[in-house]
Amino acid sequence: MVTAMLLRGEMALVRQSDEAISNRVRRLLRAGIHRPRNDILLVTFLLFLLSSCSTGAPQTMPQIVPVYSTSAAEPWLTELYDCAAQQNSVVLSRVADPPSAEIVLQIGEPEFLSSFAYQIDEEEILIVTHRQSPVQNLTLEEARALFMGLGDPSVQVWVYASEADVQKVFDKFVMEGRIVASTASIAANPQQMSDTLVNQANTVGILPRHWKAGGVREVFSVAKVPVLALTQSEPQGVVNQLIGCLQK
Repeated sequence: MVTAMLLRGEMALVRQSDEAISNRVRRLLRAGIHRPRNDILLVTFLLFLLSSCSTGAPQTMPQIVPVYSTSAAEPWLTELYDCAAQQNSVVLSRVADPPSAEIVLQIGEPEFLSSFAYQIDEEEILIVTHRQSPVQNLTLEEARALFMGLGDPSVQVWVYASEADVQKVFDKFVMEGRIVASTASIAANPQQMSDTLVNQANTVGILPRHWKAGGVREVFSVAKVPVLALTQSEPQGVVNQLIGCLQK
């Protein structure tokens, strides 16, 4: 009888021990379920972000439009950049060679037009002097004589290279086949011409009205000529939209 009681007691202790172990296991399992590890959460979050990025819409590649502008037409090149900024994914690339450009900006009509031409504005070409220059308002004949070297010898005449668009306009409407004096100084661009006429006394030169600045005086209006956008073929798509924007 005593032995039976001892066996029942040992069995009770075993059951209590098993129940204690089971309770501990359940608590550990509950803790594992309700308290996930922070590093696992972080990895899961990063994987979600990567998945979101990879499944997004592909980015549109920008369309590059090569453009060329003469130095005199640069005010309209600035407008062209503004027009491109209004388009989606359009990037202008300024090139140094007109044949490699899809849009060419220049002042005045080319002597031989072999491409499509669209007028985007109008520019006036002027003869301009330093404010203290003795040169006063000129007639066409007086202007021609001055640039031929037949005027006041104290006045320094400034022109552009013969291939510059502004010089071609000047030669057409003023020189009419005559040759500019060999003593004339040559400006690289309208900005240099403008700076010279503002800062050096007894100078006279040629400027588009858009480049006239400071206290210089205009003494003769050469001509009003179109500002052109030239294309090698009939403009389509973005090129057509850009030229239309310039014409507004």
